[in-house]
Amino acid sequence: MMKTAEEYRESLRSIKPVVYLGGELVDSVADEPRFEPGINATGITYDFAHVDDYKSIMTTAGLDGRPTNRFLAINRSHQDLLDKLEAVRLTCQFAGCAQRYLTHDAFNALFEATWLINETHGGENHARLLNYIEYAQSNDLSIGVAMTDGKGDRSKRPSQQVQPDSYVHVTERRADGIVISGVKAIITGGPYMHEFLVMPCRRMQPEDKDFAVACAVPIDAPGITIVSRPAGRPGNPAAMFSAKFAQSVAVAYFDNVFVPMERVFIDGETDEAHIMTTNYATHHRHSCIGARAGFGDLLIGAGAMIAEANGLDYEKTPHMREKMVDLIKITEGFYACGIAASTMGVHDAAGNFRPDRVYSNIGKLLLANQIYDMHRLAHDLSGGLVVALPSPEEDHNPSTAAMLSDVLRGHPDVPYQHRANVARFIEDLTASETGGWYSVISLHGGGSPEAMKLEILRNYNVEARSELVQALFDRGALELGKGMKVDRQPGRCCAKGCNGDELVNKKVDDERISNVDLTRT
Repeated sequence: MMKTAEEYRESLRSIKPVVYLGGELVDSVADEPRFEPGINATGITYDFAHVDDYKSIMTTAGLDGRPTNRFLAINRSHQDLLDKLEAVRLTCQFAGCAQRYLTHDAFNALFEATWLINETHGGENHARLLNYIEYAQSNDLSIGVAMTDGKGDRSKRPSQQVQPDSYVHVTERRADGIVISGVKAIITGGPYMHEFLVMPCRRMQPEDKDFAVACAVPIDAPGITIVSRPAGRPGNPAAMFSAKFAQSVAVAYFDNVFVPMERVFIDGETDEAHIMTTNYATHHRHSCIGARAGFGDLLIGAGAMIAEANGLDYEKTPHMREKMVDLIKITEGFYACGIAASTMGVHDAAGNFRPDRVYSNIGKLLLANQIYDMHRLAHDLSGGLVVALPSPEEDHNPSTAAMLSDVLRGHPDVPYQHRANVARFIEDLTASETGGWYSVISLHGGGSPEAMKLEILRNYNVEARSELVQALFDRGALELGKGMKVDRQPGRCCAKGCNGDELVNKKVDDERISNVDLTRT
């Protein structure tokens, strides 16, 4: 059964995780005002699945054939990849970061890895995962991806750490399950999820096998302590967006937490764990493209509104037109990579579809670097009033309200209050604590830019391009269209001429080159 946002909120009241916020133990996550913007944002993913105009992209068939939320689904086609991308963009247009799509990315990566484990080693890993996904779909769960470890001394491998709990690892194996300990440092939406998917964040060597673990754990399981940041800036009257919709990020410490065997999906299979980590990065970077496109839509809309409020026509004012086009170009440019990654996605042997690695990483790399350009362009469009506007309290001060609304008005047909609201909206998204958060999460979320560059080079067929150029040299194609400058007599490929051995070798080389696959795959 697919929940509504209110049913999701109510379901949070039935669980009792240990959550600390601002040095205080939270009694009820669902009723904590500092988490409300995050719960609202996650709630968008529930309510939109019931809206007729959005159902086609927000829902799909689950493992049991019944409708399920897109963010809990396994991709079965290129269209599923396109729909997921559009669903992320749609929800992030309203929520800033809808958070729940990380579950989709983890499910698909685990689907691929556990299938390979069964093919290689046998066992029940894949069946366990399928049972768990069906359980999550049937109960319409929100599941936090607990992937990024504390990492400790980054010059050392997990098994070499002085403090082994800087990575989550298996401390005990029993007939009925495993016991895990360690810290996960960055969990999106952590305090208001139903469960955690624990997954490794890096390549593990055989000596790190205890750290190569993936499993599902209820967030209120004994031994889990969650330390969280608030979601956005709730209660701040200047937070025109993040007081309503935002994201919390949490640290979770697992202190000898027992996990039943039916919820263990990877345990020591280091090669398959690495494949899962790499594939998750591809799925998630594809999702990040949709998320920041939704954020870009907000800046484009606000840029147009503030220009009008300031009395300028952005289509007719050259410098405003240029900045608006740049904002659109950046947003739709990296989103186009998401579309390319969807349409060029691959059918994994496990049976699902994965986005193209190169275009997923290029799109994510573009948005990671250009998020700062997006902020700058929004600032250029809006002017300095974005950070110089008096506080909202002055709007209701009898001594200042009338004066401010008169002298700080821009276009005579646009009320001061509207101009102030748009300016504060842009400030909230780009120049506040929330704005800084969006910058950092766009840069490092889903991996650092360096990780994306490595993935691009690993998966881009540079050698085929070298072969292409060599083929042009070998065939003399560079001379085509110029008119031949030499007399090519029979048996001679050049003015100098070749002996018999050279001609034989050249024929072999020509045949080799003609068989070269010049595609990128």
